[in-house]
Amino acid sequence: MSEKVLMKGNDAIAEAALRAGCRAYFGYPITPQNELIAYMARHIMGRGGVFIQAESETAAINMVYGASCAGARAMTSSSSPGISLKQEGISYAAGADVPLVLVNVVRGGPGLGSIAPSQSDYFQSTRGGGHGDYYCIVLAPKSVQECADLTYLAFDLADQYRMPVIVLADGMIGQMMEGVELPPQKSPAELPARDWIVGNLGRRDKTPPGDSGREGYQAARHITSINLVPEQLEAKTRARFERYEAIKKSEVRFEASGYRTSCGEFSGEGPDLTLVAYGTSARVCLGAKKLAEKEGIRLGLFRPITLWPFPYQALGKIAATGKPILTVEMSLGQLVEDVKLSVLEAPGAARPPVHLLGHSGGVIPTEEEVFATVKKILQQGAGT
Repeated sequence: MSEKVLMKGNDAIAEAALRAGCRAYFGYPITPQNELIAYMARHIMGRGGVFIQAESETAAINMVYGASCAGARAMTSSSSPGISLKQEGISYAAGADVPLVLVNVVRGGPGLGSIAPSQSDYFQSTRGGGHGDYYCIVLAPKSVQECADLTYLAFDLADQYRMPVIVLADGMIGQMMEGVELPPQKSPAELPARDWIVGNLGRRDKTPPGDSGREGYQAARHITSINLVPEQLEAKTRARFERYEAIKKSEVRFEASGYRTSCGEFSGEGPDLTLVAYGTSARVCLGAKKLAEKEGIRLGLFRPITLWPFPYQALGKIAATGKPILTVEMSLGQLVEDVKLSVLEAPGAARPPVHLLGHSGGVIPTEEEVFATVKKILQQGAGT
């Protein structure tokens, strides 16, 4: 095992990206992700890569699109309002099946909002965010270690499925410092072949019409998201959604604690209440879980790691116990919508109540607040 180093979440994301083979970074400064762009500015060119501080977020995402089409593992990062400006380019990449990695270190909104941590970009991330029918894989770290691990994974998933992958880290995760064991450096030989990129398809035997004197002309591969024939565009989109279905079957990730399991299945015996949260909120819930244990209250904690694809079936099995669920999020009711959809996946007739403890604008819930809400829910359920 390699030694752990003390790093900020933003720095760990950047270093993990470099070790994953990222050699093209394009960004624009915005708090609270500025350490990430600064790290890339200091380190990527020394490793044979390209760094450009673009004139805008819109320019940055299109540079990433172009670099990826040319064969590079490419990445950009920003925070909430900056991500909004990138949505058109993300939609273009999704429509052209171009892999790229996008990091969003979320701040309070809407509008310019605040620079404090938030989770209010959940809908934007998990529902596509831009125009058209598409999804992005969304990975949500809860620690600096996961900032590194999930960023490293993001590049592989982007290449494997040829689509944008989002690392969604709230501002607290990006700014906190923890020990992290960094992943190994990938060599160029370890990176997957990109036989679809723009470039030459091969030599033609004859000179094309209008190109006299250009023997050995080479036809260039063209990448685009436009298709003006509705039936063809629908067929292409449906094929993409078949790929999404495969992703839902193979790439769901979550962490569940406080449950008894048998052969990978959640059993009927479990906690008095389940907390559902991700990122910083999940860390707060872990503290609330420890407070509950001191008073003999059993709490489960379900943490989705992939926000898309969301672990509906896994959470649905927990919901089948009929015990109440409390969603804790740094937004006013976004994650909770997927939790409610998970309840519909519950086998049998069990439909447990789903409660919400949400904050907005950069306010972070406290362990004591979560525990107080838990006790209130359990008391109401007991009729006391």
